[in-house]
Amino acid sequence: MVAITDQEFTQFQRFIYDAAGISLSPAKKALVSGRLAKRVQHCHLNSYGDYFRLLASGKADAEVQMAVDLLTTNETYFFREPKHFDLLREQARAMRMRGQPLRVWSAACSSGEEVYSIAMVLADVMEEGQWDVIGSDISTRVLTRARTGHYPLERTTHVPMSYLRRFCLKGTGSEQGTLLVERGLRSRVQFLQVNLNAPLPQLGTFDVIFLRNVMIYFNGATKQQVVARVLSLLRPGGLFFIGHSESLHGVTDLVQPVMPSVYRKS
Repeated sequence: MVAITDQEFTQFQRFIYDAAGISLSPAKKALVSGRLAKRVQHCHLNSYGDYFRLLASGKADAEVQMAVDLLTTNETYFFREPKHFDLLREQARAMRMRGQPLRVWSAACSSGEEVYSIAMVLADVMEEGQWDVIGSDISTRVLTRARTGHYPLERTTHVPMSYLRRFCLKGTGSEQGTLLVERGLRSRVQFLQVNLNAPLPQLGTFDVIFLRNVMIYFNGATKQQVVARVLSLLRPGGLFFIGHSESLHGVTDLVQPVMPSVYRKS
């Protein structure tokens, strides 16, 4: 397999920026090469340039989605940043006391751990018909995995023990070392493919939106556009969660800080 050239890497930088708004730094050259190498071989092509031309031909939509899936970074685990879920729990209790339903959107949900973490909290605190959770991602590959609710046990170290007993099944035999989110909880959440770098589908409005650890892949202009789209679906007074390594400074004035990485829409 020939190495990827600087020119070919530049082509894939443009490809993933156009497709998903993701800006790849020069330091990601090895990542691009490694993730696409098997696809170049699978398509019986001689170079990354040939693979790029296949993607650009307009005749390989499934392969384009495959490339997008491979180039979008997906790393997450259950109950990441626990204080966010403590605040979600408080919000859910307040909504229940008022007899109001709660809708939550995990807008870059990757393989679903964030969605199921949200659902565990809401199922614990609220009545059966009071809550709704939607998870979305640009990658069909991770959404397929998310719908199964099947994960390695090491991803679950932050799940409260009571939630593990109530909402999860521990694998045995050939499934040892894995965990399955129980069917009842899986049936209560919905996963959709959504490209945040394009006009959003009709999702309705939400009381809480998680947009965590995805803005780090966008440049300033794309970040502003994506946040504006996402916040258009957040109700006034709703909570907006971002990653601790991210900032909304200079991005939007539609929300006010509540605590580090948490904002409330004005």
